[in-house]
Amino acid sequence: QVQLQESGPGLVKPSQTLSLTCTVSGGSIRTNYYAWSWIRQPPGKGLEWMGDILYNGNTYYSPFLESRTSISRDTSLNQFSLHLSSVTPEDTAVYYCARFYYDYESYDYWGQGTQVTVSS
Repeated sequence: QVQLQESGPGLVKPSQTLSLTCTVSGGSIRTNYYAWSWIRQPPGKGLEWMGDILYNGNTYYSPFLESRTSISRDTSLNQFSLHLSSVTPEDTAVYYCARFYYDYESYDYWGQGTQVTVSS
């Protein structure tokens, strides 16, 4: 059973960088056919895809966030991380990590989500 767990600070000040880590167990982030995603949900709004890091380390970002977003990984720890710079209160959201399975063309595993609030 694959499990994903987000971790990181719950409160970030405006203009700072938000950094979250997703720890994956039960499966390797280097396994073919999977992408590892960051997705967020602001209060009262729908889910927003932020970006992916693929099994081969390639990254893809939402064009709306690309200038502020970076996704990296540590294969030795089976973790991948999100860095979102120059945050504003509009970046307040529940942040999820998830696994996208190409064969199913859908997300098959999700973390429980972590609330991040941007406030001074």
